[in-house]
Amino acid sequence: MTGTPDTRLIVLRGNSAAGKSSVAEGIRDRHGRGLALVGQDNLRRVVLRERDTPGAANIGLIGSVARYALDHGFHVIVEGILYADRYGPMLDALRRAHRGPTHFYYLDVPFEETLRRHAGKPQAAEIGEAEMREWYRPLDLLPGDWESVIGAEHSLEDTVTRVMAETGLAVEAA
Repeated sequence: MTGTPDTRLIVLRGNSAAGKSSVAEGIRDRHGRGLALVGQDNLRRVVLRERDTPGAANIGLIGSVARYALDHGFHVIVEGILYADRYGPMLDALRRAHRGPTHFYYLDVPFEETLRRHAGKPQAAEIGEAEMREWYRPLDLLPGDWESVIGAEHSLEDTVTRVMAETGLAVEAA
């Protein structure tokens, strides 16, 4: 078992440029200290500098970092593309092991909108439409019906407010 009955685990998944990092940062900005952000991009690309492949080392590292933070009393947001076929078993094990409330969200954004959002990112010059199209997986939901789908019609502010309310973090931050 990991965490405590009071720690919250939030998983934010979706395609590139769906808004996962922005939502995670928005929640943390509102909540303050005591909330760890476990970002797939940071652990995979920065810490390990590895490609996203089945069985890659970052999968276990993400789970280990999340467990460590939960075991030390932090609420945790795990965020990333986190393809269902590659990361699903790790996320399911984390979900089953967590003692507190656990919430999964999939940010569902159409491909054309991901391209528009990606154009404003610093790495837009290095990563083009071809790569974005290759990475894009429509509605890549985890098996088991644990995820709430949030569509592109919801603003960043609405999404942050919704996740905080549904997870109980809004009450705690008040």
